[in-house]
Amino acid sequence: MSDLERIYLDNNATTRPYPEVVEVMAETFLQSYADPGSRHGEGRQARQALENARESLANSLGAEPKEVVFTSGGTESTNMVLFGLMSRAPGENEPKTIALTAGEHPATVESCQVLESQGWKTLMLDVNADGRLDSGQYDGLPWDDLKLVTVILAHNETGVIQDLGPLSKLCAEHSVALHVDAVQAVGKIPVDFHELGATFLSLGAHKFHGPRGIGALLMREGAKLTPTLFGGHQEGGKRPGTEPVALIAGMAKALEIWNADRESRMSEIASLRDQLEAGLRETCEPVVVNGSAEYRLPNTLNISFPGLDGDAMLVAFDLEGVSCSLGSTCSSGSTEPAPSLVAMGCEPEVYKSAVRFSVGIENTPEQIDEAVSRISTVISHLRQTGNGNG
Repeated sequence: MSDLERIYLDNNATTRPYPEVVEVMAETFLQSYADPGSRHGEGRQARQALENARESLANSLGAEPKEVVFTSGGTESTNMVLFGLMSRAPGENEPKTIALTAGEHPATVESCQVLESQGWKTLMLDVNADGRLDSGQYDGLPWDDLKLVTVILAHNETGVIQDLGPLSKLCAEHSVALHVDAVQAVGKIPVDFHELGATFLSLGAHKFHGPRGIGALLMREGAKLTPTLFGGHQEGGKRPGTEPVALIAGMAKALEIWNADRESRMSEIASLRDQLEAGLRETCEPVVVNGSAEYRLPNTLNISFPGLDGDAMLVAFDLEGVSCSLGSTCSSGSTEPAPSLVAMGCEPEVYKSAVRFSVGIENTPEQIDEAVSRISTVISHLRQTGNGNG
């Protein structure tokens, strides 16, 4: 099967950079190669390219340029918030509580586990069977003891999108910082930093056809974080190290491209996802689609094939030239079930047989039809032979 044209349906893991993004980066590497902190002509040129990209990114995300801090990606941005906000000066009050969404991304969960070992407490915000936060729990939260609420805007495994309005309002009323993990949301749905009412927001370029190794943390003006890295004045002293201007320019360009016709892109991608879902429902029953059908990313389909094993399916799909995943690539080495599906109360036969397909703008309707054919062939074979039983 090695001669099969491969079909890439793993865009929530990473995306291929747009050709225009590669062109911008190449030009920037050659023309704005100097250190943007240098006080000579070449340095000023690099600084101008850097600040142009900062302004573009801010405009795309409803933020002010001074609220944009460049990082290596979403994971670093999230770590900066959790460890920077939880750092305590000598004699400061005892650790308080961090509230996070049940089934959060490993960047948040594992950071919170380290903080728990330092005395911080964590509190899980429950989600319902659709993967949406239950707003009825908010009034009962220990607001006087909360230091931070951190939530994922669009889930990487299920694509479920949260309504953060009620939670954001309560955080503001109680002067509790709100961190939004928008890594899977930015470049897929409209995201407005100020409208969200967030204190901090994390994003990474490679999720929306930008380069890997670059991202940003949006920080509301006046918000403070204790530095977790040291050695330079860059990014207002918040994130030291010579800025990778070419990567930053590429990230800004990728978001500009998406923003220019985002409504048509979202519609086109949602159509491909719906075509894939309809095809699998028709050819692979029984199936279970996980997460809210109404409130989800336009590109994400998390679907279970009860009775089969996720790992066995993943290997078989790959042999048939279909690239997909079982969930977060940041936890792909784990044999544990997807935390988001467990948090939603899914039965073991559902979460053990779940696969995530995430389409992209480069996919075509013809590819989706071919993917359905290949996937259904695999599912039929595994069910007939029993080789993929969970």
